[in-house]
Amino acid sequence: MQIGMIEGHTRILGKSQGYLGLPLRDVAINCTVGGPNTPAMETAWFPTPDEIAAIVQGAPVILRVLGTQHPPVMIETGKVPGNG
Repeated sequence: MQIGMIEGHTRILGKSQGYLGLPLRDVAINCTVGGPNTPAMETAWFPTPDEIAAIVQGAPVILRVLGTQHPPVMIETGKVPGNG
């Protein structure tokens, strides 16, 4: 997966730590556990052509979280470019 520049990004994480840098957008969501206006961060990722082919063939998308504790996460698709 390639890191994307998410529309409306509010900051970039990790670059000062030696990583590539991860643009993210701070948002507030309505969470069933945290309630209305729960703070969240969104990032954009773009699969390579080989990854798209693997997904079409049924391969899973793997989320890797560094460390030993897993925060709550959500994964979804974004809008198709040019369609709003």
